[in-house]
Amino acid sequence: QVQLVESGGGLVQAGGSLRLSCAASGRTANNLAMGWFRRAPGKEREFVASITWFVASTYYADSVRGRFTISRDKSKNTLYLQMSSQKPEDTAVYYCAASSTLGYTHYDLIREYDDWGQGTQVTVSS
Repeated sequence: QVQLVESGGGLVQAGGSLRLSCAASGRTANNLAMGWFRRAPGKEREFVASITWFVASTYYADSVRGRFTISRDKSKNTLYLQMSSQKPEDTAVYYCAASSTLGYTHYDLIREYDDWGQGTQVTVSS
């Protein structure tokens, strides 16, 4: 099992930037991909971005492509999400997740992940 702890959330004005971090510990040697998901008030959890751990192939939801950047530091077992040009609709609890399963195309589905963090709140004011 992998333990995941998110940080970096907070309040930002529209057009601003935030960087989220997700520190992984435990059985991180099994990680093949990690991702960010979010759940806005009254909505279901949705995919934001994913990255394969060794090759660093990335994939983004259409709603954030060009504004958000996912990255990872293998030496620190840490995942990042740089969010720029933020919009009020980006307001949500952001979760990081880890997958130990090989072969998914984009790692953009909840069921493709094994471990989840507790989430960090991001609020974008207009």
